[in-house]
Amino acid sequence: MPRAKFHTLTEQMFYILLCLKEECCGMDILDKVPAMTNGRVTVGSGTLYNLLEQFLEEEFIKETRVEGRRRSYIITAKGKEMLDKEYARLLAQIADYNIIFRKGEA
Repeated sequence: MPRAKFHTLTEQMFYILLCLKEECCGMDILDKVPAMTNGRVTVGSGTLYNLLEQFLEEEFIKETRVEGRRRSYIITAKGKEMLDKEYARLLAQIADYNIIFRKGEA
């Protein structure tokens, strides 16, 4: 059974949405993601622009400005809700880990 689209977010999806708390363009995102993750996560330009299109279609982000080929975006309330759900899912995984591996540790 295929995974429902955006049921969970990949790391790249999560960090792209996180970057869009403030208005920025694709080039800004390409710089911000590695900076905020100390290089642990990178996003290729093809992946980025594909995801931006999908996020626009799902109304997770909105376009705020167009200057030639340069487009700027910001997260919407719907996108923030998706980010909040993913955050809660990750916290639940951490809690499960702690129950299993930290049980009995002082």
